[in-house]
Parts: sequence; structure tokens; C-alpha cells
Amino acid sequence: MNKKEQILQLVSEYITETTPEWKEGDWIHYAGPKFDDKEFVAAIDSLLDRWLVLGTKSLEFERKFPKLLGKQHGVLVNSGSSANLIMMGIFASKKFRNQYSKGSKVITPVSCFPTTINPILFFGFEPVFVDVELPSLNLNLSQVEEAAKRGAKFLTFAHTLGVPPDMEQVMDIVTRYNLIFLEDACDALDSRYNDHLLGTFGHASTCSFYPAHHMTMGEGGFIATDNKDYLNIARKLRDWGRGCSCRGKAANLSLVGTCGTRFSNWFPNYPEIIIDHKYVFDEIGFNLKPLELQAAIGLEQIKKLPQFTQARKNNYIQMFKIFEPYEEYFHLPRAPTKADPSWFSFLLTVKDAAPFTRDSIVQYLGKYKIQTRPHFTGNILYHPGYNHLLPKSEIEKFLKYQLWLRTKTL
Repeated sequence: MNKKEQILQLVSEYITETTPEWKEGDWIHYAGPKFDDKEFVAAIDSLLDRWLVLGTKSLEFERKFPKLLGKQHGVLVNSGSSANLIMMGIFASKKFRNQYSKGSKVITPVSCFPTTINPILFFGFEPVFVDVELPSLNLNLSQVEEAAKRGAKFLTFAHTLGVPPDMEQVMDIVTRYNLIFLEDACDALDSRYNDHLLGTFGHASTCSFYPAHHMTMGEGGFIATDNKDYLNIARKLRDWGRGCSCRGKAANLSLVGTCGTRFSNWFPNYPEIIIDHKYVFDEIGFNLKPLELQAAIGLEQIKKLPQFTQARKNNYIQMFKIFEPYEEYFHLPRAPTKADPSWFSFLLTVKDAAPFTRDSIVQYLGKYKIQTRPHFTGNILYHPGYNHLLPKSEIEKFLKYQLWLRTKTL
């Protein structure tokens, strides 16, 4: 056994021997990573190979993961938020400038996580807010259709805590009004509608690997698509806007590169200039790459996803049994017809007739070391970063269920 093998064996033994077990009196966390020694060994093994940036593990992950969102191709990035940024950024590319100008309208629900909305604003598009329905908190599809009639170009939303709306109705609207559907599946990995994976339906879709999510690599995200033009733009946006398609250690060390003509005249307007294609930039991009060791962790997590999904479904069944006797006080989460969620969490909404408030039940559960979280922003237009988007009078007229979202949902 060489020294590296000895190190990895010791890492495995250390993690196995020191992994803490939950005991009575510990906090019950709302979510968290599920690792054993395999993820730690994979990360250390990758680190000891001394290749820190995207390499063979990242390329393997990009080959394997897209099918979990029902797609053929994909791009690994450093967070789900970055994935959403790139997904919207595809359509701000110069390639689509004649189709989607600044100010193009994007339909999105007002109850959300900020990183569904932020890319709309960042790229100069205009959000068209629609309300959500109670108790599901999924977007109101009647309002979506009205917004589509008024000339919106895009639809983007996250499946609420892993639970989709009526996707047949969604896709009917998308098709009839020729919308680009950007599907945020960050909370919905391995959830299905009519036996189709969520992520399948959009022109592009995203996923997040934050520790609270269905699988994790610490941080990380993914954009998936069947469209090769979208794929190529997404890669460029992730990699500083670089035009070069070289990926991985072998391509980076090659003098000819993936294209076979790495050193060539890449500037159409200046054919006399010979330049390294790795330093030619086609888009105004970012650096949103993860580390190679994150991909190594992710490959181990993919193997465990079926058992994670089953555990989430089992947890939902147990939680429902606990709260069902108190249904006179709570709206309980139920999967809609044709949906098979991998439940992200257990959504409770306090009914008006309940003899307690959201705050009181949160404080009560916290007293017994049971973590809770609100449903993300509630009405995002109440928040200081966003309350300039509509005047207060318009917010109050527009949002039928605003009080619910502020005070009722755990």
C-alpha cells in the first residue's frame, strides 16, 4: 500500500469512527448534508491529485448529471444561484439580441427565493409578478396566462419545495404563447410529474447542491439543456466569456486544444493576429466554476440519490401523520394529481382560525430544539432590496394573499 492509499484509508477510518450520531437533546435540524466516508475520501483523493479546477471528475459529473433533470447536456457551476444567473444570461447573449431585448418581460411568482428574480433584473429584463395559490404556494396559472397574453417572452419559477404545479397547464400556456420556459428545479431534484422528472419541461433547467438540498457538494449548481447553442453560451458565461471549448487537464495542457487549432487567427476583424484561443472572449462572462473536489463529492452523492429520495418521502409520511390530527389549525402539504415529489421540506400554513400565530408555533418548536424556516421571502416586494419595483398601493392591490405569506407560513 503506497502513502496515498494509506492516507485515504486513514481518512475513511477517521470519518467512520468520528461521525456523530443524533441523540435525545440534540437539535433537530431542518436539513443538512448526508455524508459518510466515501465523500471525504473522494474529496481528499481529488485534492491529492493536485488538480484544483475543473478536470476529469467535473467532466464525468457533467456527463452523468443531466439525465437527472431529463436533459442531454449540462454545465457544472459553483452554486444554484449562479446556475440561475447563467440560465437567464443565455438569452441576454449577443446571439439572441434581436429576439430578446432589454425590457423583455419575464413572468415569475412574487413568493420566491431571490435568485430566481435577481437574474431577470441583472440582465435588464422586466419581471412580471404573479401571485401564488394557497396552500401550495405554487404560481397562479390564470395570472400566468394573462401575463402571457400581454406579451411576456419568458416564464421562470421554482417548483415550490419540490412540488410542481399542474405541468400540463403550464406547458399548454408555454406552447400557445411561445414562451421560453426556464425551469428552476433547485428544490426539486428527483421529483416527477406524470412520471417525467422535473427539469425535463423547460428549455433549460437548473439545480442546486447547497447542503440543505437533495444532494450536496457543499456548494454547487447545474444548468441542463438539450439545446447545444444554449449549452455553449452557458459554458462561456461560466468561464469568463471565453470562446475556447477546452475543458479538463488534458485539453488545457495541449498545444492544439480541443479545436485542433488553438493558436490561430481568432479575431475575424484582424486576421493577421495569431492568438491563443484560451484568451479569446466571445461573451461578457463571469468566473462561476466550482472546484474539482466538489465534483468528486457530487459523483458519490449521485450514487446515493435514490436512497435520499426515499428517505424524504418517508419523512413526509411521518410528518403528515404527526400533523394530520391538527388539520383544523394547519393547511397540510399534499402532492397534486400526477405529481410524485421528492419533498424538499414539510410546508405548514397556519389557518386563520388557529388559536396561535406562526411566530408562537415557531418559538414553541424552537424551545424544544426543532428548527423551522419561513417559506423563503414570502412576498419579495416587502423586502428593502425589492420594494422599489412596485409602489406600495400597487403591491397591496396586487397581492391577494400578502398577509398569509407574511404571517402564516412556516
